[in-house]
Amino acid sequence: MLRFDVMTKQLKSFFIEIGELSLFTSRFFKETFKQPFELKELLQQCYQIGNRSLLLVSITGFIIGLVLTLQTRPTLMEFGAVSWMPSMVSISIVREIGPIITALVCAGKIGSGISAELGSMRVTEQIDAMEVSGINPFKYLVVTRILAVTFMLPLLIIIADTIALFGSFLVENAKGNVSFVLFFNQVLDALKFGDVVPATIKSFFFGAAIGLIGCFKGYNCKKGTAGVGKATNTAVVTASLLLFIIDFIAVFVTDIFFEL
Repeated sequence: MLRFDVMTKQLKSFFIEIGELSLFTSRFFKETFKQPFELKELLQQCYQIGNRSLLLVSITGFIIGLVLTLQTRPTLMEFGAVSWMPSMVSISIVREIGPIITALVCAGKIGSGISAELGSMRVTEQIDAMEVSGINPFKYLVVTRILAVTFMLPLLIIIADTIALFGSFLVENAKGNVSFVLFFNQVLDALKFGDVVPATIKSFFFGAAIGLIGCFKGYNCKKGTAGVGKATNTAVVTASLLLFIIDFIAVFVTDIFFEL
């Protein structure tokens, strides 16, 4: 009986949070198109988010290219299909591996940072002070950060994909003496419109999800330093789970579209 009560309480809190997140999302869309537009703060957040994540995303992309090529090459050599390596690696990275892994890294880096920043402002009553002084904190803090992550994540993913392909080339050049021109000619020949566009579109949804969850958890943070830590932790976990759900939906819709 006690276990049933605990499950009921957890289920109730889950649906309450879903409702609060829905209201938070609807408020974001309403505030986005209201004046004044915080363009200066938006540009500053774009710079900070991109600058803070660039090195980590670059290293991650480079390692992805190296590991994927090193792991796949022996199998292709057994079947005498090592010449397909540039095509296979490029499609795998651009379609799926690059976007989802980069988004997960950014969920840990950007999502936690936004949640901790807004949570600290909530705990120290800076957000309340902004409301008293006549500033709309939701528009200034939340809208700008969500839009910044939405705009910057596709760029970070493109950079990560490019560096991953370069890492793959280095392995191919060392193992098979493949030239730069030959490798990237095969890469460009393999990539089609249907590979690049869906991956780019879903990266915008990835960015929106990371920014939305990070801002939601931080903006509604409970009082105390423990609340900031809990908000940061749950923001990363929730954003990561949401990324997988969005990715599944994107792959499912893309598959239906191209089957038609």
